[in-house]
Amino acid sequence: MSIWPNDAKLALSVVVNVEEGAEATIADGDRGPEPVDELGITLKKAMRNYGNESNYQYGIKAGAPRVMALLKKHNITSTFTAAAVALERAPELTQQIVAGGHEVCAHGYRWVHQFHMSEEKEREFIRAAIQSIERTTGQRPYGWLSRYLLTPNTRRLLIEEGYTYHMDDYSDDMPFWDTTEDGSMVIMPYALDSNDMKMWTDPAYTPENWLKYAIDSFDWLYEEGKAGDPKMMSLGVHLRIIGRPGRIGAFDAFLEHVKRHDDVWIATRKDIRDHWAQHNS
Repeated sequence: MSIWPNDAKLALSVVVNVEEGAEATIADGDRGPEPVDELGITLKKAMRNYGNESNYQYGIKAGAPRVMALLKKHNITSTFTAAAVALERAPELTQQIVAGGHEVCAHGYRWVHQFHMSEEKEREFIRAAIQSIERTTGQRPYGWLSRYLLTPNTRRLLIEEGYTYHMDDYSDDMPFWDTTEDGSMVIMPYALDSNDMKMWTDPAYTPENWLKYAIDSFDWLYEEGKAGDPKMMSLGVHLRIIGRPGRIGAFDAFLEHVKRHDDVWIATRKDIRDHWAQHNS
């Protein structure tokens, strides 16, 4: 018997990362420009990388409309893991996210690393994300995703600040509980292997490669669910990556494949978290 609603064989979480406009730049007081660049160029001087800044802005100006149109076309409710400042600087996109009934999960106050922060600074960083996202969307975030690296204090601070789930984990295909001395929260494992970021980090990785891998992942987890062992699948995409005209079709094809299956629960991470926690308290 499935643990998901309506005996679904698989819970699918589509995650849209919104980082554009919140990345590192000396214009915002950072030591240097954003090092993550599709060209693979890392500048060592403290100078503005206007080219890379424009590459990020493509995600807001051209990528976001394509992604939002596909989610609407396929009636997909997604979780937007958003750096708070990115939403502040893209109010039209933020309004569309809210109007579409999507969830916003905090992806930091800005899209910067927090591993070097003191406990006090990290708490301020986490609180700033709550306050900002609540102002822009009308609702506080309940989930958190760091920019990959975190501290030994992160999970405890999230619990103390009222978060109910944490995504900085890659150890399973199902949610699970984690308990600290300050309480418990649900860990919602994320997936790096199926993330579209690989098309930036490895130029030889084509949209066709990504699509096949995403479909193969879906099909395998779906078959496990049919066999009585239902799982959760996470698929992460980025506005500036999947939103390019040569890549967006792969995202469309994946969603078309998914929609051919009636017994898949496509939901936000918070909805999956809440349902799982209710049945695994």
